[in-house]
Amino acid sequence: MSTYDSLKEKALKSFKSTKTLEALEEARLAILGKKGEVSEAMRSLGKMTPEERSQAGARLNDIKEEILRAFSAHKTQLEDAALDTQLKTEKLDMSLSAVPEVKGAVHPLSYTIEEVTSYFIQQGFSVESGPDIENDFNNFTALNIPPNHPARQEHDTFYTEGHLLDAPAVLRTHTSPVQIRTMKTQKPPFRMIVTGRTFRSDYDATHTPMFHQMEGLVIDKGIHMGHLKRCLKDFLADFFGVPDLPLRFRSSFFPFTEPSAEVDIGCKKTKNALLIGEGSDWLEILGAGMVHPKVLKNVGLDPDEYQGFAFGLGLERIAMLKYGIPDLRQFYECDKRWLQNYGFDPVRLVSPLLKGNAL
Repeated sequence: MSTYDSLKEKALKSFKSTKTLEALEEARLAILGKKGEVSEAMRSLGKMTPEERSQAGARLNDIKEEILRAFSAHKTQLEDAALDTQLKTEKLDMSLSAVPEVKGAVHPLSYTIEEVTSYFIQQGFSVESGPDIENDFNNFTALNIPPNHPARQEHDTFYTEGHLLDAPAVLRTHTSPVQIRTMKTQKPPFRMIVTGRTFRSDYDATHTPMFHQMEGLVIDKGIHMGHLKRCLKDFLADFFGVPDLPLRFRSSFFPFTEPSAEVDIGCKKTKNALLIGEGSDWLEILGAGMVHPKVLKNVGLDPDEYQGFAFGLGLERIAMLKYGIPDLRQFYECDKRWLQNYGFDPVRLVSPLLKGNAL
């Protein structure tokens, strides 16, 4: 048994003599590691008789526990000493400025979508949505767009592989397929808007392969062109903040409306600015018209009983006009500097849904 006592005394002296945590760990491995002296003593128990092994094993376990307690106590002392030294020698320069926080901003397109949506919701319109990948029938045929129309060619439209509902699949070129889907599954009257992504093969300062549209549709009995004019006049005056905004309808052609019109707003064009609502110039802003009778028939409605109007506009375009953004491509370039310049403060921003209402 004296051998085990000597082993304990040797271990305690070895631990006590160490001055660093690294030296203490080396001492622990020499005593308690796989090849350490305690492990060697444990392996020697196999050479003893059962009675000797029982007594020696119990004593050796007690010795091992005492050594472990001594190791833990000395380790704590060394850690405390190291912390004291660190606190005395290390300094924090409080004069250094903190890392600046970067505040996010609401994207102007996101805010424009909310502005437009909130306005029409307050006018009693519902908000409908549909898939980005459409079938050829909903995107073209049901909207009275003939097979030889240029919009159906691959240089204008992104076609995908396979079919959707037994028709060729395309990335929708406008949000009008949602009108078809809604009129086929619901009953009139309809008073709705659609906002969403659309896709066309085009790219320059005023066109991108993906952009966002907003469309409006009203279907009921007795609807006429005067309703369309009043709807657009009130909306555009509210959006641009010009109560007496001049509005002009020019005869045009769209396969899905008859009669059709391009809608212009009054403005003043200068070298460096565009002033909406002033001067004698005109700027095209959207397309509109009365829903074509063939479109109504394609969704199962009687054109002798129901009439309606539709209109559509590019959301990026009206955001550019309202907020002075010169290039459509910048909407999708993920430039933080651009977003900080044109974005809206999320803290101070009041949702358009709350305009005119008490918070």
